[in-house]
Amino acid sequence: MDIASLTQLAQTTLRSPRAAARTIAALPLGREVIWTSLALVAALNALVISAMFLIAPPAMALPTYFQSPLVLFALLAGLMLLYVYALSWVGRAMGGQGAVDPLLAAVVWLQALRLCAQLGILLLTLALPLVALLASFVVTFWGLWILLNFVAELLHLPGLLHAAAVLAGAALGVLLGLGLLLSLFGLTAQGV
Repeated sequence: MDIASLTQLAQTTLRSPRAAARTIAALPLGREVIWTSLALVAALNALVISAMFLIAPPAMALPTYFQSPLVLFALLAGLMLLYVYALSWVGRAMGGQGAVDPLLAAVVWLQALRLCAQLGILLLTLALPLVALLASFVVTFWGLWILLNFVAELLHLPGLLHAAAVLAGAALGVLLGLGLLLSLFGLTAQGV
């Protein structure tokens, strides 16, 4: 895909997310392309988040390992993978159908778009912090609406309420899975 095609896909994603989801699902992407894209997007997101922590430190103190871009990369890549598989499993449990690879490609695409939005918000934070805060809220809610449409389309769900239930179920599954995993490693909420 060239820059013009990516720009067109971005515009379609913002205006008609279901059509964009169909376009992404129809792309002849191999697994190596999807996995490489996932690694690239996770790495770039980790760098942007690290830069945001430097420019505007978080209100609450985070553990020191969150200051490492490598840890953020592993966390972001792992969470993307876990969430995609959780979406697929919960979607199938609710009667949806669809393969994991197009869903993973779509989530990577949405994360790439979110990265672009974060870069814009980062620049806006330097000039107009209050406008940046408002833009951050708009990006969050618009991104959620786009994700709902993508999930409904790619898992062949009847509507956005079903997609919302799948998103909530997948989020709960990821949280429970992470909690179990952390408890197996002996990490507690106080230690993390």
